[in-house]
Amino acid sequence: MGEPQKVAGKRSAALQAKIPVTVKEGYHVNSNQPNEEYLIPLKLTWTSTGALEGGTVVYPKPELEKYEFSEKPLSVYTGGFFLMANFKVAANAPAGPGAATGKLRYQACSNRACYPPKTVDITVSYQVQ
Repeated sequence: MGEPQKVAGKRSAALQAKIPVTVKEGYHVNSNQPNEEYLIPLKLTWTSTGALEGGTVVYPKPELEKYEFSEKPLSVYTGGFFLMANFKVAANAPAGPGAATGKLRYQACSNRACYPPKTVDITVSYQVQ
């Protein structure tokens, strides 16, 4: 996980934060819409957005990969990619710094096996101008 980009905007302005994610070589994570019910999707949820509203997450286009443990190709992410979080600054937001916090849940897998899901904290810092 890299540091999310810090964003700034005026009241009522739309903001977009890039959240970098890196998957170790030799591993993959299921996409946000895995094509098998038993697979755990990559999912970012916000626990607090401060003076920001929304937080809709745009996921990249997944790759379809074939692995030994699955009969059909799986919808996955590998390597480095970005999640894009779309916010709007609240009309009554106080000027100054703040942070949106959330949880990124994912399931990492190698070519042979999947591991128990993990959750990491995500923080997007912002500045209301």
